Amino acid sequence: MSTKRPTTADILRPMQRTTKWFYLAFAVAGVALFVWVLAWGYQLRAGMVVTGLSDWGSGGGATWGLYIGAMIWWVGIAHGGIILSAAVRLLGMDRYMPVARLAELLTLAGLSAAGFYILVHMGRPDRMVTSIFGHYHITVNNSPLVWDVTVITAYFVLTATYLALTLRYDITRLREQLPDRFEPVYMVMTLGYTKAEDEIVERMVWWLALAIIIMAPLLLHGGVIPWLFAVLPSMPAWFGAVQGPQFLTIALTSAISGVIVVAYAFRRAYGWDHIITDDVFRGLLLWLGFFCLLFCWLQLQQNVTGLFAGPVSTAIAQEATLGHPVYITAMVLVLATLTYIFAQTVRPSLFTKTRAVVAAFAVLTATLLEKLLFVVEGFLHPEFELYAATPGEYFPSAIEWLSLAGTTGMVVLFFLGVAKVVPVIELHAIEHLQASRDELEASDRLEERDSATADA
Repeated sequence: MSTKRPTTADILRPMQRTTKWFYLAFAVAGVALFVWVLAWGYQLRAGMVVTGLSDWGSGGGATWGLYIGAMIWWVGIAHGGIILSAAVRLLGMDRYMPVARLAELLTLAGLSAAGFYILVHMGRPDRMVTSIFGHYHITVNNSPLVWDVTVITAYFVLTATYLALTLRYDITRLREQLPDRFEPVYMVMTLGYTKAEDEIVERMVWWLALAIIIMAPLLLHGGVIPWLFAVLPSMPAWFGAVQGPQFLTIALTSAISGVIVVAYAFRRAYGWDHIITDDVFRGLLLWLGFFCLLFCWLQLQQNVTGLFAGPVSTAIAQEATLGHPVYITAMVLVLATLTYIFAQTVRPSLFTKTRAVVAAFAVLTATLLEKLLFVVEGFLHPEFELYAATPGEYFPSAIEWLSLAGTTGMVVLFFLGVAKVVPVIELHAIEHLQASRDELEASDRLEERDSATADA
């Protein structure tokens, strides 16, 4: 355990210090996003045909591919991030307070990337207005895609409100140490603030956290997102009640993995070993192992029910998935991660932060691959006849791969930008760590005094 005492200077360091690694990360992420914007511009000019996503049936392809698979993946990362933060507040999981705000920021970034994918996949941005907003009173009753847009927007507003309320406390108390160039931003964020509101805000945040915890499994990745697929009986690879809990477990595994990666990056960049401690990573790994286990169990459920005397169309679709190299790769990655987590639990010496990050990346890769294959296989094995001679085929185009790099760059830029404006670790977390350290030091002094008395 680090003997260094956490201070407010620690959480202000990202705003006060800019290293060459910051500029390098900013440049790489910026280039990735810029190249993707150029590719998207080409797609807008030439049409969706440049991705191959306009081919289906006799065209032998799929109309949904990496765009929709990545959209689900980003929503899952976002979904679990805010659940972690809400659980810290509701369940008193103080151990994870240092990464709670990072999880909230990951939610906003992930939802932004997911929403961007919906816009991109519609082909023309104006369709968002003409097809959804302009006819919302009609489409909201009949379109699962509109349900997605609605719930993603609602979750974004909830999370942004949740974050803004907690930031008012921090900004007010750290105002004199914050960068002067962002003073107009701080003035807006703390407009009308008085210390009397702290207790009221605490209650409001608690209720928001409760709403988020309730809505998460019922409406977002445990409800509306899987409904986009699960309510279509004409697509046997999608249809079924298992999709809700399966999507939920995949979301939680990818979200925990995302938090591990982000927390490690900030800890390494700003020397926060004494704030985001090894104990935090061990705890996150245990939760990751638990959700990986649920993920594997639900995959087993879907395979057993799909292959054992299932309807012909369902069995064909499930056999195609089970034997696909992408699916096998995803399952091997999850099982390997689960094996490592179990091994380091039995033998703690196997734990290292680097291995924890490798495990997180393995799970993020596995969940992306699984969702991509899930989306595509649903199109390639429909209930009705679309392919006269050979089964359809799909492989992501270069533009689609660039979209994944671009949205990742967008998320990285979001974190780099936010870290320069507001603290990415709550002041409450520092205060809690300081109080815990004071209690520990007081206990050590008491033990030393008792030992000295006994010796005398």
